[in-house]
Amino acid sequence: MHARDWDRAAAIVAQLIREAFALTPQSVQISRDGYSLNSVNGLVDMPGGEQYFFKFHHEEGEEVTLEELYRGELLQQAGYPVDLPLYVSKQIGRQLLLYRRRLDPRFVEICAGLEYAPPRQLEQAVAAQRDLDRLSCAIYCRTLHSATAEQQAREPVHQLFHHRLVDRNEPSKIGGRARRFFFGRNFDIAGLTLSDAQLRAARWRINGVDYADSIQTLLERSIALLQPGSLARFGALTAHGDAHNANVWWEERHAQVPRLVLFDPAFAGSHVCALLADVKATFHNIFAHPHWLYSPARVQASLAVAARLAGGTVELTSDWQLTPLRRRFLDEKADSVWRPLLQELASRRMLAADWRSTLRCALFCCPTLVMDLCAGGAGGHTPFSSALGLAIAVRCGSEPLGGAHDEVSDFLDRITPAGD
Repeated sequence: MHARDWDRAAAIVAQLIREAFALTPQSVQISRDGYSLNSVNGLVDMPGGEQYFFKFHHEEGEEVTLEELYRGELLQQAGYPVDLPLYVSKQIGRQLLLYRRRLDPRFVEICAGLEYAPPRQLEQAVAAQRDLDRLSCAIYCRTLHSATAEQQAREPVHQLFHHRLVDRNEPSKIGGRARRFFFGRNFDIAGLTLSDAQLRAARWRINGVDYADSIQTLLERSIALLQPGSLARFGALTAHGDAHNANVWWEERHAQVPRLVLFDPAFAGSHVCALLADVKATFHNIFAHPHWLYSPARVQASLAVAARLAGGTVELTSDWQLTPLRRRFLDEKADSVWRPLLQELASRRMLAADWRSTLRCALFCCPTLVMDLCAGGAGGHTPFSSALGLAIAVRCGSEPLGGAHDEVSDFLDRITPAGD
């Protein structure tokens, strides 16, 4: 983005603040950290010296799909540690939050410096994540209840999943972001050029492991299984819904383990599908490689990625693996959130038989619909980061064949309730 574009964006935010809150900012600074993938954030200086942190979110199609936004109070009432904004605009197209400026870093910034750190340096971050995970799961289980299909369908969290898969007028067909991202273009997969049709139809062999499903199959399955009303079969609860580490403050406390505090509850709700509540945090904090999500240009220099097409199968090899920090986070998510939550669902007869496929579809949607994975597209991806992103998406969505396993299948086996 050119300097004049940043200046124009700052001017637009300043105008929104004036119109929404009757405040007159002295200056607006747009953050360029890259952590807000579908929003804009930054700092606002006021003439009296006050300084605010702002977050602006706009989602295509929200005019007809989002009815309630930024319900931070319900999270506070449920017992979550949450930073409530001082000013809130919920007007469609002008969804803007102003927070009191904090000097705390976001947890994603803390984690960025720990990805490859030795184990002893990980303990504070892992302990803070464990505390939040255990508290969140306790709230999930305490607020778990049956919801009607209508209640479930009204939750804004579906904007992160089903609403990005379809157009409003054709909810059973691929549309929305999914169509924009996967149709009408060629893909450069680590030097392998595929048409959109070839990419969607291809099977995948990743590091020698064959996967059951094509991207086309996974998109169609996701439309079917993530249909908002039908997700009521898994029960509902109170959740943030988008609590990945870029939406979490790292709050230092004297002589105590730092506390994680949630913010930007754009998709919070009291009837969030239990299977969707922690999906975004699980994918972004664990399975998403930090380079291809936030700084894709670094992938080629730090990882080996290669691909070729053999008889309709993309054969991809890479040396990507979970970092030590993310492995620790995976352990915490499995033991502190997912296993007890699924066990509670099973005990209440709310764990439908297709839970594993449904959870896989939600994990698959995180990388494929949060940003454009096509090299040279709006997501800023290179042929190597695109290849890695698509491979991770397939591993999230599809079961390995022939008795093989990977990090995702091991995770799902680990959290499966006893007797399921």
